[in-house]
Amino acid sequence: MSLPLLPTISTSFIVLSAILIAIGWVLIKQRKIEAHKKTMIAAAISALLFFVIYVSRTVFIGNTAFGGPEHLKIYYTIFLVFHITLATVGAVFGIVTLIAGFTNKLERHRKIAPITSIIWFFVAITGVAVYLLLYVFFSGGPTTSVIKAILNNH
Repeated sequence: MSLPLLPTISTSFIVLSAILIAIGWVLIKQRKIEAHKKTMIAAAISALLFFVIYVSRTVFIGNTAFGGPEHLKIYYTIFLVFHITLATVGAVFGIVTLIAGFTNKLERHRKIAPITSIIWFFVAITGVAVYLLLYVFFSGGPTTSVIKAILNNH
């Protein structure tokens, strides 16, 4: 089995970001504030690298359609919409949480950080599930780039 390079790398960055968030959680419980900050910055960079690779791939190469059985397509689509919604909410929460931490609004940071972390763990888990459904359990369907789609319509 040959796995696609960019989706494998980007999915790895999402998993890494979730692992780093878990480590950051442990560090703050141990009152290791500087180590927590550095770990959470690394988690944010990891999530950002995922996003840059994902957007670049989407624009220049395209998105891969679900290649599994037709009767599962609706379930995959619903799951994908759930994942995308969760990822968007998680990203917004992540930015707000980081800003609160960096601007020393620690009460707000302490209140929303656990929620943000839990959301992000679900983002990582559902992201891995999408990856597995697209590239491991089934062969990916056709891929079309946004640029090609735009240029071919004009």
